[in-house]
Amino acid sequence: MAPLSELARGHRLRLAGLVVCLMVLTACGAGSAATSPMQPAATATSSSSVLTPSRPTRLQIPSIGVDTALIELGLRPDGTMEVPPDGREAGWYTESPTPGEIGPAVLVAHVDWKGAKGVFYDLRDVKPGGQVTVDRADGSRARFAVRRVDQYPKEQFPTDTVYGDVKGPELRLITCGGSFDPSAHSYRDNIVVYAQITSSEGLQ
Repeated sequence: MAPLSELARGHRLRLAGLVVCLMVLTACGAGSAATSPMQPAATATSSSSVLTPSRPTRLQIPSIGVDTALIELGLRPDGTMEVPPDGREAGWYTESPTPGEIGPAVLVAHVDWKGAKGVFYDLRDVKPGGQVTVDRADGSRARFAVRRVDQYPKEQFPTDTVYGDVKGPELRLITCGGSFDPSAHSYRDNIVVYAQITSSEGLQ
């Protein structure tokens, strides 16, 4: 296994162009999310909270009733990120860290799909301090606390803020929001939830 510094550097390189990929999250629902104040930064992550790589399999956000399987999302031939095929599941971007590794793990889902609510329909309503849990293929579980919720115009997406260096395991939950642009068949904004690890459970 490569040193953590090398793994983190590799993830940063693969995340560098992800802002372009977010433009393809087209079938998303309307709604706005006011920027929530950032929670005080947690103390440095203990080594016991850092997990080795393992594919995420399940996402739970109790405050908004989310309990969904996670599928893998890679890159399309044109370099844009794959998106979930419908509104029923969320996806983990495989070029980002797995949840529990050091770095920002990226999970995305639709707000709505063909007139029905998607997995992240209520993502804009999560609050700082809210809990997020990710189960992983190796039987481990990572628990996160929401630090902030922001809404950004897609053309002003803050790449460094969302995907920049972090000292411990974090999550980025991303979907669409804002008003609908009929000419582009998409919504004009992205909703981004920032969450930071609070604890992890080892193999069952």
